[in-house]
Amino acid sequence: MNIHKVVATSLGIGYMGKGGGTVAAAVCAVLWLCIFTSGYDPLVFIVTAVVTVLGIWSSGEVEQFWGKDSSRVVIDEVAGMCVSLLFIPVTPGYVLAAFVLFRFFDIVKPFYIRRTEHLPKGWGVMLDDVVAGIYANILLQLWIHLNLF
Repeated sequence: MNIHKVVATSLGIGYMGKGGGTVAAAVCAVLWLCIFTSGYDPLVFIVTAVVTVLGIWSSGEVEQFWGKDSSRVVIDEVAGMCVSLLFIPVTPGYVLAAFVLFRFFDIVKPFYIRRTEHLPKGWGVMLDDVVAGIYANILLQLWIHLNLF
């Protein structure tokens, strides 16, 4: 099996078909909750960067097999979920809020998120989810710092 297919499908989650992106983001959220104790741990930055870089590379490489932005490619949801959790306290409530907000922004794609999909190769596949993660993170940061949540 091609390593890019393994990466792009997030160890096979993308093969499940419809809903694979949501499952990949949920698995990422659960693993984050189980592994990390702080959203400021240097390891979270390394993991997020590695997932994003590998995702850009692998999603670009699998285009030749599956076409542009195939539903099998779910590493973008994993990267976006990671971004949404940076600098956020690692608690079940915050992780769930990050998941819901990330999926909302990823599905609705407001505020120019959709424009990033037009970038070439893996960049277009990954950056819309990374930007959705940034939006989710900013909103969570506001909630946390304004003591709304």
